[in-house]
Amino acid sequence: MRHTLPLALAAAVSSDAAAQPTLRPAPGAPTTLTPQQAAAREIYREMVEINTADSVGSVTKSAEAVAARFRAAGFPANDIHLLGPDDAPAKKNLVIRYRGKTRGKAILLLAHLDVVQAKRSDWATDPFVMREESGYFLGRGVADDKSMAAILTANLLRYKQEGWVPDRDLILALTADEEGGRSNGVSWLIANHRDLIDAEYAINEGGGGTLGPDDQPLFHSIQAAEKVYTDFTLTVRNTGGHSSVPRRDNAIYSLAAALLKIQNYTFPVELNDVTRPFFEQTAKVEMPSLGAAMRALSANPADTAAARIISTDPRYASMLRTTCVATMLEGGHAPNALPQFVKANVNCRIAPTSKTSQVKSALERVVNDTAVKITADASDRTDGAPAAINPTLLQATTALTKTMFGGVPVIPTMSTGATDGYRLRNAGIPTYGVSGIFSAPGETNAHGRDEKLRIKAFYDGLDFLYQLVKQVSTAKPIS
Repeated sequence: MRHTLPLALAAAVSSDAAAQPTLRPAPGAPTTLTPQQAAAREIYREMVEINTADSVGSVTKSAEAVAARFRAAGFPANDIHLLGPDDAPAKKNLVIRYRGKTRGKAILLLAHLDVVQAKRSDWATDPFVMREESGYFLGRGVADDKSMAAILTANLLRYKQEGWVPDRDLILALTADEEGGRSNGVSWLIANHRDLIDAEYAINEGGGGTLGPDDQPLFHSIQAAEKVYTDFTLTVRNTGGHSSVPRRDNAIYSLAAALLKIQNYTFPVELNDVTRPFFEQTAKVEMPSLGAAMRALSANPADTAAARIISTDPRYASMLRTTCVATMLEGGHAPNALPQFVKANVNCRIAPTSKTSQVKSALERVVNDTAVKITADASDRTDGAPAAINPTLLQATTALTKTMFGGVPVIPTMSTGATDGYRLRNAGIPTYGVSGIFSAPGETNAHGRDEKLRIKAFYDGLDFLYQLVKQVSTAKPIS
């Protein structure tokens, strides 16, 4: 997503880029790589080092590099599809079909190749050069979402090399513009080539494991729902005038007052069929005070005391309710003139049980100022009720989690961020986020400066998804 900073603040951020905090070492990174790990790491590095940010990068270049690997591995030309909108040559998507024995509908493996923009001046090192430090991979996209893209790619190539044939087809889709832009790959494929990606269900980003303070696995999540992304624009217009004659109806002050009201407003708790069991299950592994609050709120969503306790943890606070936050500002035309026009972007992540129109009405009620016009960038989106997780996928994930991660609980979750999963779900393809990639809360800094992922987590995810996809695409369990 795009960000606009005042020049003084941007300069401060830039000048501070070299003064990065020392990373707390992440344990468990292998000292020697297996051939499979080395091959996956090279795919990962190549993906990270191709700039795929909207406007300045090229998803097509990355997709072509991956396609070349599949051609070299012997995949038939008619199973390698590089395609996208004619008017967006840098936004081609790659779809690979790995042929099985046609015993069941295909499984779709989804990851996006595009990334959020990263300015070189903001980073201590080049964000499009992958580096390893203190047990982490660092670089733009190492967490979101090129780790998943590299893992799925490496595993399909490994299956081919090993001569393994699944019972059902596997489809790999590496897509454009998940992070923003006008050429979203999943929507384009649904509209133009649904047959290439049609599947019983999809495995996507959005899930993964959470590590506790001791770096041990705490729980493993499968994403089964997500909040609705909506941007609202707040605008104030004024006739302006000479700054030597101030008036009470200043457009900047009106907008600032509106934003402060939104900052201080808390939307009501909205639990659903995914978040309620999430809190019930997470209560079993969280600290006692937080666990007790989770149990209380699951039993009574109107328990304000319990909600207040849970809200002290940002991870869980945003799962409770719709959230709105100011993200961009624009306004004024001269330093010696009263502002004639000011604008702010307020980004909302809406609980799936609410609608954009309802949130707009709430914001208008909270702001309570006819001088401030509020518009939404989208109409109401209907995602439908969260569906139960495919039982075969849930069973396989639970069994592998027990084997690999000490039997920590597998818990359905709702993403507070946005993925392309909702597009597939709305098109009738159930989609679940599951990865086997574990991280400590907030440590990846996805979308931010010095984005990172634990080296151990990448290789754990590589192994986990290698086994998981084998199991769910085989009629009989793998021994």
